[in-house]
Amino acid sequence: MAEIRIERRGDGSVRLITLDRPDKRNALSLEMFDVLTNAFLAEPPPAERATVLRAEGPVFCAGVDLGQRGEGAVDEGASPLEQLCAAIWSYPLPVVAALQGHAVGAGAMIAFHCDFVIASAEARIGNSAVQLGLSPPWAISRRILAAVGPALARELLLLGDLVRADRLAAAHVIAAAVSPEQLESEVARVVDRIARNAPLSLRAIKATLAAEPWEQAPHGQATEAIRRVQLSNDSREGVLARREKREPRYAGG
Repeated sequence: MAEIRIERRGDGSVRLITLDRPDKRNALSLEMFDVLTNAFLAEPPPAERATVLRAEGPVFCAGVDLGQRGEGAVDEGASPLEQLCAAIWSYPLPVVAALQGHAVGAGAMIAFHCDFVIASAEARIGNSAVQLGLSPPWAISRRILAAVGPALARELLLLGDLVRADRLAAAHVIAAAVSPEQLESEVARVVDRIARNAPLSLRAIKATLAAEPWEQAPHGQATEAIRRVQLSNDSREGVLARREKREPRYAGG
């Protein structure tokens, strides 16, 4: 799909997903939701270590394309936004959002479901649903509450005003807010650091972080992933490399 580009870095370790609808401020159509959701439901290939979600143009994402809201598909059952956010949250490997500009409405909700958000310091992030007479889905609002804390969640959702990225970074809500000139290099630094880590460990930790609270749901999948890490050759290689003061050579097993 022309409005979503999916590429891979040369060695296959990093997948790049780009919103490419700058003339509409990267507002998400139903077709774009489908492509993005399917991209995060797909099983990563063995070489992959991380995904970068980014956008073309001055705005990261202006939210849902309101021109399609009248079709009703956005509001019936689990909305496309809920499905996409759930897919990103449960994706087996880390997801890094690179915000070169404002992330509004669905754009902000998507960013907050990524593992790392790195933004231009001048970018603004927030959800103006309340100002439009709307409300984010229950599951998304609760996830935002857990991610940003009660006071900031109320400000974001009940006031509906956008918050500067540098303020969110200072509050440890997002990973970093940097100058526009530094954004690409900071994203590359974080992604390269992720890519050097053991793949089984990345999967086990991501599964643990994405799981519901222990008392609310079984966690057999995350527990099994942790067990595989403990028994893996990569775990032995990591310890040995640290002792020998060299970079580990992880094989994914």
